Amino acid sequence: MDVVYGRQRTLEKFRVLELVARVPYQAWENVAYVAVTHTARQPGFARRVFDRVQVSRWEQDNEQWHLLILEELTAEGPRQPWLKARVLPQVLAFGYYQLSWLMYAVRPAWSYRLNADFEDHAEHEYALFVDEHPEWESTPYRSSFREDFGRYDSLADLFRQIVYDERLHKLESEHQIAAARFH
Repeated sequence: MDVVYGRQRTLEKFRVLELVARVPYQAWENVAYVAVTHTARQPGFARRVFDRVQVSRWEQDNEQWHLLILEELTAEGPRQPWLKARVLPQVLAFGYYQLSWLMYAVRPAWSYRLNADFEDHAEHEYALFVDEHPEWESTPYRSSFREDFGRYDSLADLFRQIVYDERLHKLESEHQIAAARFH
């Protein structure tokens, strides 16, 4: 990311990060649906898979809200070149999807570990981003997504919520790693 988008933390860079962040949850959901299809005669297993899909779906939707909010926040800013802003992020997401899918199909703990590391990185980068923008403490958060994602008094509060969300995603992946050891 730093090679292509620079070392500086920017809204545009985080928009790309969120586009990619949804991908493991999509891959896990896809693998799970395939598994449920082939295990219809094992209702206990199918139920556990379906329950896991529900959690992954919530995480995927949460990452989607982050992306939509960042799309909205970057809409008024300077435009990145089309290749860098739209094509390359989709290429990154496609590759990450394939890797997440394959790892999850072979050994789910590998995919969860990769995701936990990704979410840990995102959590820390967002926290640093908030620290770099003290003016956000007094910048009101206005968004067409307030009713869906939440009402926050300031941009700093919004981004602190995203930091917390990233932590939850990391902890859930770590929980799944631990759970995989016992199955």
